[in-house]
Amino acid sequence: MRIVVIGATGNIGTSTVQALSADPRVTSIRGLARRLPDWEADKTDWAVADVRTADLVPFLRGADAVIHLAWLFQPTHDPIVTWRNNVLGSERVMRAVTKAGVPAFVYSSSVGAYSPGPKDRAVDETWPTHSWPTAAYGREKAYVERLLDGFERDHPECRVVRLRPGFCFKHESAPGQRRIFAGPLLPGRLVRNELIPFVPDMPGLRFQVLHSADAGEAFRLAATGNMRGPFNIAADPVIDAAELAGLFGARTVRIPLQAARAALTAAWSLHLVPASPQLLDLALRVPIMNIGRAHDELGWGPTRSGREALREFVQGLRGGEGMETPPLSPATSGPLRIREFVTGVGRRP
Repeated sequence: MRIVVIGATGNIGTSTVQALSADPRVTSIRGLARRLPDWEADKTDWAVADVRTADLVPFLRGADAVIHLAWLFQPTHDPIVTWRNNVLGSERVMRAVTKAGVPAFVYSSSVGAYSPGPKDRAVDETWPTHSWPTAAYGREKAYVERLLDGFERDHPECRVVRLRPGFCFKHESAPGQRRIFAGPLLPGRLVRNELIPFVPDMPGLRFQVLHSADAGEAFRLAATGNMRGPFNIAADPVIDAAELAGLFGARTVRIPLQAARAALTAAWSLHLVPASPQLLDLALRVPIMNIGRAHDELGWGPTRSGREALREFVQGLRGGEGMETPPLSPATSGPLRIREFVTGVGRRP
């Protein structure tokens, strides 16, 4: 099998490439990214392609499956940029899949595509996917879900799989995720238990995570199997304030949501952090997902707990090693993180 992975150098992308490389049925992998990595993987060749502008058809021709992972989280202060990449870019990918005659298309959706849902019980894949409309990330994920509805209707010859993962973490993803969500002012080496006296406990702070390697395995199964449709993927336990407090050896402190949101709004407005208050609104409203269908039909199950995935991520923050790909490398930030101050913190790139 020949598999094309679009967005192959990011957090989930690198884990997906690694999972595909270990599959004897996969003979070759083409990794597409906006910037070439220094990292190498078995059976993999790399090519530069921007989903917003590149002619994608030649890259996809002859593929047995395309896995679409490319996504921009920033700049949060200019959602037109992310819309063009995430929504219009995804539409261009679907058109290229059709023109290239690819028989299978696997898309990385998200728990963030779901409409607000319960925190005390798990919902399956039939839960509405209209997200929380004020958050650009969720709005874009939900819109691509509608594009996929039309794509499936108009192209029944193409097998479409939508994976909806929880929050994905691994040791190597820490530098990139710190840039995306916390910004240059967070000193990773100071994320130590003795320096974190408490964890805020807010209404709705219950979410699911999984290790990025387990996400990569789910994408491998989706690309090489014969299933269709949406699949939730996440690991136990559900993470809440008590779990986070246990991770850091801290205590929980009840904080009013209005106060937490006001603090984040001020920091975001001053370009001190890239994560927007609307993203917090979304995170506190996502439902808990039932992964039964992924277990029964995809043959997937997590090999690491959500607790283990978070612990790896925290260790990655402290060490700051990353991987030799532009999205995950500490070097991408530049000396003293100067590139983040110039182009990051939610600003237009």
